Amino acid sequence: MTKAHKTSNQEQFLLRRKLVVEGFEESEWSDFIHELNHHPCVDFAERKPNNLLDVTFDGTHWSTDELLEVIGAHGGRLKAGWWAQRKLAWYRFTDDNVRANAKHDPFCCSKIPPMKRK
Repeated sequence: MTKAHKTSNQEQFLLRRKLVVEGFEESEWSDFIHELNHHPCVDFAERKPNNLLDVTFDGTHWSTDELLEVIGAHGGRLKAGWWAQRKLAWYRFTDDNVRANAKHDPFCCSKIPPMKRK
């Protein structure tokens, strides 16, 4: 069975992020996940084993950097390391790409593309 998405989110622009978060106590995790799940741009958030945060959000209205701000506001931080930084750079790249694709106005493939007049 597939999970129903929030009606406010555009399914084609949903992004899934898996981040290892440090600095939260056991009691803080449930409040943090509850807050994320009630954020209008977040489709779904959950905690997996080994403090892995699994979040799906609408990439047209929210970004990985904004997610990191929320984590930092609650006193958490990402796990340090080469792989975590590499993955974070890729997440930022795809955030920009999704946002650009959402703004793009496509034209029909059977038409000639619009041309500038001299």
